[in-house]
Amino acid sequence: MSSDDGQHLGRRSFFRDGLSRFLDPLVDLIEENIDLPVQRTLLRPPGAIPEEAFLASCLRCGDCAEACPADAISLFLPGNTQSAGTPYIDANQSACVVCDGLQCTHVCRSGALQPLNNPTLIAMGLAVVDQALCVRTQEEDCTVCLDRCPMGSTALMAPGAKAPVVLDGCVGCGVCQMDCPTDPKAIVIQPRQPLSI
Repeated sequence: MSSDDGQHLGRRSFFRDGLSRFLDPLVDLIEENIDLPVQRTLLRPPGAIPEEAFLASCLRCGDCAEACPADAISLFLPGNTQSAGTPYIDANQSACVVCDGLQCTHVCRSGALQPLNNPTLIAMGLAVVDQALCVRTQEEDCTVCLDRCPMGSTALMAPGAKAPVVLDGCVGCGVCQMDCPTDPKAIVIQPRQPLSI
């Protein structure tokens, strides 16, 4: 390597290190003073087969997203990930509303979503309640998750002034998480199978 090359690399390192010293405190300041995005709860639509088979079967056609009357189904953006173009539901943004007819499951041509005729067969996930975050444990009379749950008392109940209890009827649709008024959410969906993203 010539001395000129060494000087060039030295200058490059000097500016890179200087820039890093300038930007690192700025990044720390931004992280301390803004609300960072909450962790997303991503779910496959109702009727999804196990993830590995789902990725191999899904045609990435978007028919399920078009059929969803609640516009709850989105498609992963094209890219290099194995999930690119496949459907998902972000429970924080727009949950599955367990619509009449479960239309997304009937338009899937590949079998990645199996047709369902009974909402009790949906198995997207399971709600989990954080007792410390739920305002009911602080003597507030909040019933949002109970009132809006599409599966009703088969999925959630609240004994007295206590936090809701999740029952076997929970299908993991995400409505409770989407509508929960606390930040962070006191009730979130634990996906039955993690997405490969």
